[in-house]
Amino acid sequence: MRCRQAGFTLVEMAVAVFIIALLLGSILVPLTTQVEQRKISDTQKILDETRDALIGFAVVNGRLPRPAVSASDGTERAVCGSDANCTGFIPWTVLGTSKLDAWGKIIRYSVTPAYADAAFTLTTVGSKTVQTRLPPTYVLTNLMTGAAAVILSHGANNYGTSDAGAAFPDTSATNADEDTNNAATVTFIYRTAATNTGATGGEFDDLVSWLPVTILANRMVTAGKLP
Repeated sequence: MRCRQAGFTLVEMAVAVFIIALLLGSILVPLTTQVEQRKISDTQKILDETRDALIGFAVVNGRLPRPAVSASDGTERAVCGSDANCTGFIPWTVLGTSKLDAWGKIIRYSVTPAYADAAFTLTTVGSKTVQTRLPPTYVLTNLMTGAAAVILSHGANNYGTSDAGAAFPDTSATNADEDTNNAATVTFIYRTAATNTGATGGEFDDLVSWLPVTILANRMVTAGKLP
């Protein structure tokens, strides 16, 4: 009698490979989502730590720092004088904070000139406005006016500057709110992230934080630096 060898047929192997592919696909998609959510959380933490560092700088120096000299020089630039000149990169060397967000883009920073060019008082007025879109109309509405400073990450997609100083491209024609943030010196937009290109304001993944005058003033008073 001839012995019959046991083994898999080509059909059985194809079915096995198909099942493995399905299992891997079901694992990799949530894993990708988890990685992206982790980057968002890490970047938000960086923005929060940067805001705390701004307050600490103000307590010591009586003013907020000016933007960095350049993408490669994290020290402060000279007196900026205007909102446009007071908008740039976070002065990471001066603050001792992270230069980059979780996507490798330099953190952006815009500060009110009156808060950065000289010592401020309890009556100094902030120049920054943060807007948002609320249902059902989703028309831009002021969320914060008169903020002392704004800190911004351009998120995973579109815009931003790499550690080496190279600009990330804008690959969308529908991301109007991201366009606004990229060019902003006074008015910035903070809203829920969206991937839908048909959403009002377009797709959006910027992370925006701001420093209200009230919080800054309270910390200065508590530290005995004001009035």
